[in-house]
Amino acid sequence: MYNTILVPHDGTPAGDLALKHAIHIAKSNSSKIFLLHVIEDFPHVPVFFLHSSQATKVKREISDITKNMKTTMEQKMTKHINICKKNGIDSSLKVVVGLPAEEILKIVKNQKIDLIVMAKRRKLKGIKSLLTLGSVSRKIIENTSCPVLMIDIEKK
Repeated sequence: MYNTILVPHDGTPAGDLALKHAIHIAKSNSSKIFLLHVIEDFPHVPVFFLHSSQATKVKREISDITKNMKTTMEQKMTKHINICKKNGIDSSLKVVVGLPAEEILKIVKNQKIDLIVMAKRRKLKGIKSLLTLGSVSRKIIENTSCPVLMIDIEKK
């Protein structure tokens, strides 16, 4: 039923829990897991008030930080890919820089994803928490063409 399961993983225990659920589903369906980590792009630094050499330096430093973050997350996420392989699940990894919701939706479209399994974190308390989703969760649910399994990390 689900040939390819997308797990957007943010590198947190919540992402680990979503992956655990995806592994369980993948085992029973002989599915492939596509693990995605999105590094949010740094906002553009207003460089108009800097000298051109300073602006170039700031841009280079931001680029270097982003590259280092990408390398670090690729290493960290590779450990999760190895967990999938130990469970006999074919899996692949992609680490990208961009806006999480946009990157997730691109993968759904381009990789023929059949199911998204992702963690949902509530930030509000009280009655409002029942009615709200995070901005990424909301965008995915409203704009995707496949089922989404939201794992609520605050449920006990």
